[in-house]
Amino acid sequence: MQKDFKDWHNKKELLDKGLVRPFFHEREIWFCSLGANVGYEQDGNGEDFQRPVVILKKFNNEIFWGIPLTKIKRAINKNSDKYYFVFSFVKDVKSAAILSQIRLIDGKRLSRVIGSIAKPEFKNLTKKLKELIP
Repeated sequence: MQKDFKDWHNKKELLDKGLVRPFFHEREIWFCSLGANVGYEQDGNGEDFQRPVVILKKFNNEIFWGIPLTKIKRAINKNSDKYYFVFSFVKDVKSAAILSQIRLIDGKRLSRVIGSIAKPEFKNLTKKLKELIP
């Protein structure tokens, strides 16, 4: 599939010029303009290049660590695949946090909050992420 880097660059310029950053909290799930990225890095979708991300760590009102989410399309075993954390934030819909794709994100990329991850699941997510660090 051909990626539209030029269109993404134009969108990115508009995001950078934005004056308002939304107010966000850890554990929230937001639609976020991640863009068109290189290789296997997780891309956003649609005209705004967005995908859901869970806010892992808020550093200040401007930046945070975010983890992109994906719908479960392939068999991900909750206990054996160390690079994914499977959970539900919408009833009967399973999502997976792609732990290997954690990244620093500016709040200007956030568009709207769509949910949050429960405290016990968030604790398990952070535990699983820490297990990846040597």
